[in-house]
Amino acid sequence: MKAPAFTYHDPRTLADLKGLLGSLENVRMLAGGQSLMPMLNMRFVIPDNVVDLNRIPELTGIRETAAGIEIGAMTRQRAIERDPLVKAKAPALVEALSHVGHIQTRSRGTFGGSLCHLDPASEQPGIAALYDATLSVTGPRGDRTIALPDWVLGYMTPALEPDEALIKVTLKPWTEKHGHGFAEFARRHGDYAIVACAALLALDGAGKVARAAISLVGVDVKPVRLAAAETALVGQMPTAEAFAAAAEVARGLECLSDAHVAADYRQRLAGVMTRRALEAAALRASGAGA
Repeated sequence: MKAPAFTYHDPRTLADLKGLLGSLENVRMLAGGQSLMPMLNMRFVIPDNVVDLNRIPELTGIRETAAGIEIGAMTRQRAIERDPLVKAKAPALVEALSHVGHIQTRSRGTFGGSLCHLDPASEQPGIAALYDATLSVTGPRGDRTIALPDWVLGYMTPALEPDEALIKVTLKPWTEKHGHGFAEFARRHGDYAIVACAALLALDGAGKVARAAISLVGVDVKPVRLAAAETALVGQMPTAEAFAAAAEVARGLECLSDAHVAADYRQRLAGVMTRRALEAAALRASGAGA
């Protein structure tokens, strides 16, 4: 099929973008185009206006601030994957991106585009949840900041008003010594995850878990943080038994069922991926992993 007719807009500054968003109706914003272009061609979306964000320099870049690591919404996934600051401070994001498509798609796809598209099986919202991200949006009525748990309103529906655009994402990296782990099951490498889990673990001087974070995607319409398992791990030695208990929490989640995978299969995968991610995080936290 061919895309429906629409009016194309090419703003060059944030001020231009705000002006367009305040005057246009039925708008779709073009970031990397990896999701929007197929949706246009299959007529899953029929906008009157498409606003291209690619020539607005304020929307790109990676920087460290007092609030954390700021990633411009239009920053390409490949740029994030290769960035030394992200590798040092948020390595789980780098590892997760290696599972996203292939180099060609990551060279066009953007971090903000993925967070706005909100496919339930996308790895990037899960990493944003892992690092307690906040999302900054703007529009003609002003700016606001949205915490990741409040960002997802429903299936592929972000908390963006029709006249707003995402401008940056701020991740809160851990400052204490810790390890990360990422485990994914997909039909083929580079496909969307059927289930993926990312984990962070910090150990105290006695080798016990001092802090834990576990984030799953693919099981629900939004990323799921295993808060109960995170709390239960604190004070425990990072043993197979402790990780098995966390995996059981994951297995108890209510999971999606679709044409590819049944809910009970996703539940089983959630447990397995959780255990594997925690094992990898513990190995790195102990200094034994790469």
